[in-house]
Formats: sequence, C-alpha cells, structure tokens
Amino acid sequence: MALTFSVSSAPALAKGEKVIAYKNCTELNKVYKGGVAQSANVKNKGGKTKYTPFVSKELYNKNTKLDRDKDFIACEK
Repeated sequence: MALTFSVSSAPALAKGEKVIAYKNCTELNKVYKGGVAQSANVKNKGGKTKYTPFVSKELYNKNTKLDRDKDFIACEK
C-alpha cells in the first residue's frame, strides 16, 4: 500500500533559514515528526505511517543519508 503526502504541520523553513543536516532520525523526528519528503508527490515504500512528512527538497537533500529505503522520504514515521 503506497501513500501520497502533500501537507505537513511541521515548522516551515523560513526564507534564508539554514538547512540542517541531522545526525540521525531521532534528532530529525524531534523537529519533523513525519520525516522529510523531497516533494509532495512521492510515495512511501514502507506502507502505513502515523504522520505526514514535511516537504522540502533542500532539507531532504541535506539528509538523504537518512533515507534508508530510498523512497525520497527521510525518517518517515
């Protein structure tokens, strides 16, 4: 079962705000509960999740190492 995500209640990146590379998913999920998606139309390979990921190409690109299943969503929950 694949899900499509579009909106998140996580904090938005302000213009000029520094994009952070998180050490691990625990740290990233403290700020972005549902993880970070590269775009709004990516599909989760892992199935059901509790939270919608925050969509930010810049933030995702900075944390691609945390996307273990390579579905373009880092640290999905």
